[in-house]
Amino acid sequence: MKTIKYISVRAALVAVACLLGIASGKAQLIPNGYLNVDWQYNVPWNDDFAEKSSGWGMNFEGGYYVLPELAVGAFISYHTNNKYVPRQTLPNGNQSTMTTDQQHSIFQLPFGVVGRYRFLQNSMFEPYAALKLGPNYAKMSSYYYVLETYEKTWGFYFSPEIGVTFFPVEGYRLGIHLSLYYSYATNKGHVLHYSVDGLGNFGFRVGLSF
Repeated sequence: MKTIKYISVRAALVAVACLLGIASGKAQLIPNGYLNVDWQYNVPWNDDFAEKSSGWGMNFEGGYYVLPELAVGAFISYHTNNKYVPRQTLPNGNQSTMTTDQQHSIFQLPFGVVGRYRFLQNSMFEPYAALKLGPNYAKMSSYYYVLETYEKTWGFYFSPEIGVTFFPVEGYRLGIHLSLYYSYATNKGHVLHYSVDGLGNFGFRVGLSF
């Protein structure tokens, strides 16, 4: 999992550097469109399996304005939340038990379609509201000793979002993107004697918009 995050972060940094180089010589990278690359901070709200908030996530999103105010596009994001569980005695099947501490982890990878409505056009500030829909892959893991018990699940992902893009240089569509989001996914899973029924989250994103 650490390798995936390391590669993803490096790839995102390389992509941002390339896009910055392109955008510096062009007023708009995608005519009538947008591309966001964001770091995100995520807070689980209805799950005590891995309830600690974290900044281990990113969001990639792009769209095209089919109308001056309305854009449609696609997104993909990922996030990992963790929780340390102190040493305790757990059932281990066949009437046996084990005593150990644990590190719980939930990795989420939602992707799909996005609709966005912006309230201002050709302005230094562009506030908007958006809705994201699609499948959500989740891996729920418990690490103990040198072992891992996990379950991989799929669910439906729903996420409303509000935000604003700030364009500091007039005539150039290179901006700073800020947003707040809520999400819910229908994933269900069982790890050891723990159960997860739905994944709810809220958080914020900060990044660049092209």
